[in-house]
Amino acid sequence: MPERYTFTVNGQPCTVETDADTPLLYVLRNDLKLKGARFGCGVGQCGSCTVIVEGKDVYACDTPLWSVAGKSITTVEGIGTREHPHPLQQAFIEEQAAQCGYCIAGILMASKALLDRNARPSDQDIDQALERHLCRCGTHNRIRRAIQRAAAALEASR
Repeated sequence: MPERYTFTVNGQPCTVETDADTPLLYVLRNDLKLKGARFGCGVGQCGSCTVIVEGKDVYACDTPLWSVAGKSITTVEGIGTREHPHPLQQAFIEEQAAQCGYCIAGILMASKALLDRNARPSDQDIDQALERHLCRCGTHNRIRRAIQRAAAALEASR
């Protein structure tokens, strides 16, 4: 039976009525029309659906809606705009870290969560933060450079 759930997405309060076990990804994409988080595997193994919930990167495809009730969620749409990209987004552009782009929104969100908790990540920290993210394009070195570039830009802006 559908229930009402309230939470915050990208700073905006949201209320939806759905079943408790509905995956967060479905609500974001279908109800809220936020298409940045992608449906990849649907079983929490690829990372293309990553969002940040209360500061922690989570896979939205296997996060039931009941578990985010009352919480704050950030999607890739909430970190920057075309006119004012987040330093991570700008660094990914400058390093040409995206090829097909399917996994990049999830990688950006996992990277943002990493930089939020560790302003100066090592290559090992980056590898660990992204180890569960599948990317077939082979831009892993560019992705790592982009994260390091963004860390430097964020540090310089403080």
